[in-house]
Amino acid sequence: WDDLKQRAKATITLVRYGLTLAYRVDDSFQSLGSLQILKEELTHINRGDAPHILLFPHSAGEWRSSVLKGRRTSSFISTDVDGENTVIRLHQDGNAGLPKTLLASSLPRTVLSSTNAAESPTALLTRREMQSWRLLQLEPSSLRRPDRFSDLPMLGIDGSHLPATLDRLARSGANGEHTYQQSVDRVSMQISNRLAHLIDDVRLVWVERDERQHLLTAFVTDRSNTSYPAQSLSDGTLRFLALAVLELDPEVQGVICLEEPENGISPGRIPAILQLLQDIAVDVQSPVGPDNPLRQVIINTHSPAVVQQVPDDSLLVATLKETVWGEQRFMRAAFAGLSETWRDRAGAENLSKGNLLVYLNPVQRQLPDEEKPDFTRVMDRPDVQQLMLPFPVAES
Repeated sequence: WDDLKQRAKATITLVRYGLTLAYRVDDSFQSLGSLQILKEELTHINRGDAPHILLFPHSAGEWRSSVLKGRRTSSFISTDVDGENTVIRLHQDGNAGLPKTLLASSLPRTVLSSTNAAESPTALLTRREMQSWRLLQLEPSSLRRPDRFSDLPMLGIDGSHLPATLDRLARSGANGEHTYQQSVDRVSMQISNRLAHLIDDVRLVWVERDERQHLLTAFVTDRSNTSYPAQSLSDGTLRFLALAVLELDPEVQGVICLEEPENGISPGRIPAILQLLQDIAVDVQSPVGPDNPLRQVIINTHSPAVVQQVPDDSLLVATLKETVWGEQRFMRAAFAGLSETWRDRAGAENLSKGNLLVYLNPVQRQLPDEEKPDFTRVMDRPDVQQLMLPFPVAES
């Protein structure tokens, strides 16, 4: 929908958006300068182009066919040089009508960010898709808070509205085949089974409806039938519960980002949290639908325990790389994957084995006798010494 509540339908569902910015020095600005748009493009990806664009392993017959619909022969946003000026054109989806032409040097924002009219529905829906991307910052105080009946039943980026979201999921399953109570029981059992991977003593997750105060409160019941409100649960349990609810919610789609998901989680439960994050993401071997929403999950971590557990195809290591541009020499962020993965076969930069081993199995510097502490560290105990990997660590 556009801002005027007019329904928009995309011409094609798979597109590529590109933006090139430059730093412009301008004495008329009080600051040192500003950013200028040099190039902005929104192009289509037709079915015949998809095998050369979607290089990760996936089901071409089921998954790709379910996400790629429609056809297009020209760009939705293009950039051209007209004499000494660079112009950006916003094209309509249909064949009728002239494109909207804008001077790039005078634009205070991107063309895509200002697209609103349903005459360019594909550009509008691309903007809506980007607006739906979320960076989850799950706050324990928000996760513990009860909801009012009138609160938005959608999990917030801070974890707010957890009880209302659980209640909505339970109610949404009630139909001609299932009663309300059957739907509540089914959703509670699905969430409970997930949470049991983190806490062995979980029997049931449920929501209490206080009809007098119009409040919704999340509860966890253990195997001794003792119930605990969300206010008394640990931070790690609450984060895991929020992600389990997110995985079950078909209305949550798009890109989901999460910083250091291992925070508050026991090291022995890290495989469980990573498996949950993989289950939140779309299964690229099955068609997209209510049971398989189109979602991508991006996490960052500093934990070797997490790096050891993630699929090798999914790993990207951020490093600083020296770059020379003209007479300028600077450090930039570079992302490298592992060899013998689809990124390697696609020609992406490879991470050296030495750099990865240093991170996963760091070599501790031996201190001189005069600098050694007067206490025994855990790592100094013979019975817990790290086993060295059977190949040498390369110099980084």
